[in-house]
Amino acid sequence: MLTRRSSPGKPFNAPGRTLSGLDAETAAAVIRAASDIALILDRDGVIRDMAFGSDDLLGEGYGNWLGQPWTGTVTAESRATVESMLHDAASKEPLRWRHVDHPSSHGAHVPVEYAAVQVGSDGRVVAVGRDLRPVAALQQRLALAQQSMERDYGRLRHMETRYRLLFQMVSEAVLIVDAATNKVLEANPASSVLLGESERRVVARPFLDAFAAESRPAIEAMLATVRTGGRADDVIARMIGSEWQLVISAHFFRDESSSLFLVRLTPQAEDSGPANLSISTSTMLAAVVAGAPDAFVVTDPEGRILAANQAFIDLAQLATEEQARGESLERWLGRPGVDLNVMITNLRQFGIVRLFATTVRGERGSDADVEISAVAVPQVKPPCLGFAIRNVGRRLNADTGAGRELPRSVEQLTELVGRVPLKELVREATDLIERLCIESALELTHDNRAAAAEMLGLSRQSLYVKLRKYGLGDLADGVE
Repeated sequence: MLTRRSSPGKPFNAPGRTLSGLDAETAAAVIRAASDIALILDRDGVIRDMAFGSDDLLGEGYGNWLGQPWTGTVTAESRATVESMLHDAASKEPLRWRHVDHPSSHGAHVPVEYAAVQVGSDGRVVAVGRDLRPVAALQQRLALAQQSMERDYGRLRHMETRYRLLFQMVSEAVLIVDAATNKVLEANPASSVLLGESERRVVARPFLDAFAAESRPAIEAMLATVRTGGRADDVIARMIGSEWQLVISAHFFRDESSSLFLVRLTPQAEDSGPANLSISTSTMLAAVVAGAPDAFVVTDPEGRILAANQAFIDLAQLATEEQARGESLERWLGRPGVDLNVMITNLRQFGIVRLFATTVRGERGSDADVEISAVAVPQVKPPCLGFAIRNVGRRLNADTGAGRELPRSVEQLTELVGRVPLKELVREATDLIERLCIESALELTHDNRAAAAEMLGLSRQSLYVKLRKYGLGDLADGVE
């Protein structure tokens, strides 16, 4: 934004003596040389004469202002400023520079900074102006330069953010080492795992301290060669207090006035140090799943088996994993067309399924009560589903005792849906209701069987038959 400037801080000491004898032509030449535009105004503010320091303003069509009021040559917003300047000049106020805009035939306004002073006794005013377009252009260039710098800073910040993310997420151990002091300036998480120290303890310590004494001369020689020649052959060094052999490579670069090494640490192929943590973990996890006593199955998003462990092969009574691969898991589940569809729908919606009760049918006719927990893994390529299948038949048998008993509740009854034919379910539901009624009658009559039979509308003999059927009451004393 263009700003107003105040009047000069110090006037001439003796203008009457030093400027005496100046004629009108000389004064006009001085005024014209000191300004880009000069206006001679009468007491009413009408332009009676004018001069231009260059042809730039004449090109705007300002040469025809003679006889026009000064307020008629400026924009509507600047008229009040012009009137104020004329008033200040007439009242001998201190000289002030004021910003005024003139309309232009090219569309944009022409900014001019004016100062007005009254001369003579007849109220004439001399207004001298300075063209502010060069200043405005300079300010515009400054604003554009500032915006360009902001964009460059933004790009640098984004580049630094990407560098930080890459530095933190890369699986290889990478260190930034000061070439002058050989101290570690930065360390990524993989390097702290490899060196067996936290990032905070790795940073600011000498780089060579992590290696055995016999390995340090070779590392120092490599760093010296990299500093002078830009590159050097990798060296193999042993970590202190360990038998791990690391391959060390380094690159030299400068950051402003600092000289730095980018050092990469890689375990030798035969080593299985912490740098191979992700591979070792995956291998261990695969071995655990393969030998787990619970069945594990990996399928595609549609439920076709991609892999299965030995526990599932045994549960499904198959000979090899190849017999299961490519088949739908639904083939071995207790409720065809229901169980797998329900689990896949929940996996697509929620990502996990917990303790889904069903049965697994073996190829040779055996049935096993199971609980299935499952998870969707969409982030791998290709996406897959994982099913953990636990045989709970032994646990259910232990809970219900030897032999099959009637369900004790509606919840237990509903769990049998899909495992037992409907006719048997109806019969068991009838027996369940009958048993519950008898138990309630005995409780209400305080085990008075005669009253209970009457309450149920049964003969005492029929009640005793049902008591024996359901194992209720102590019948050792015979019929009452």
